[in-house]
Amino acid sequence: MFASCADPSSLEGLGWLLCYLTSGTHIAFYWSFVTVLVLLAITAPVALAFGFGGAVAARSSVWPISLLGRGYMAMVRGVPDIVFFLFFVIALDQGIEWMFHQIRCPDWTEPVRQGLEFRVCPAAKVPPGNAPQVWHQIYGFALAVITFALVFGAFAANVLLGGMQAVPRAQLETAEAYGMTQQQVFRRVLVPQMWIYALPGLSNLWLILIKATPLLFLLGVRDIVYWARELGSTKTSVYAYPHPDWRLYYFLALLVFYLCMTRASEILLGRLTRNLSRGQATAAGEAQRKAAGGVA
Repeated sequence: MFASCADPSSLEGLGWLLCYLTSGTHIAFYWSFVTVLVLLAITAPVALAFGFGGAVAARSSVWPISLLGRGYMAMVRGVPDIVFFLFFVIALDQGIEWMFHQIRCPDWTEPVRQGLEFRVCPAAKVPPGNAPQVWHQIYGFALAVITFALVFGAFAANVLLGGMQAVPRAQLETAEAYGMTQQQVFRRVLVPQMWIYALPGLSNLWLILIKATPLLFLLGVRDIVYWARELGSTKTSVYAYPHPDWRLYYFLALLVFYLCMTRASEILLGRLTRNLSRGQATAAGEAQRKAAGGVA
């Protein structure tokens, strides 16, 4: 990073520590925090979209659609996350390459499955073998987002379905009595009302999603846990900055990071809950009404 860091063996004290903390591997470590935050920022709305679609499908009056929605929730929630992460990513990656193989290499005669190996023509590789490394990283990150969204979308679907079922039936019947269609009741009454009932479950799901980000390592993404383990472990003379086993300090830093993320999430979710509870016939809404001077 700095010119004075060219020869680490000549450094000591604070100078050595400054160069060590600004080395290339540490810059990658710092960027991995951004990777985790970007993953959360993208995965949360995508998972919520999957969940909303699954919940709507599950409550559909059309049997095949309802079966599809409930099957999605049951299948994904019933499989351990680590098993789904290991299986789905491989299956999705190979499925994409197999599709491109059928399109781009119709004259290919060798079998794709050769024992334990999966071989497609070079033109079907995703990304191409000669693509810059950054595209391989983006592709791996995209697979991670899809996998996280599918897994947590199934849990979100179950939470949202419960929120929809918790909306008082009297409100829906009143809307129908005023002449609203089923679509209008869904858009104007059911969906706006369900969030207050679903938010506690979604809040827990968000915190679980934060804690699940170390699973990125299983998907080939070098996350903060990977770098903490690598940088904190004992180095040998082949490394520029050999040091004792510092993994405890690195993982303590991750502990602080995750606790800060959890605390910030609790504050924001608490404010969101208060805003959504305003005027609602819930315990939180009643407490706000009484605090504002309503009838005890």
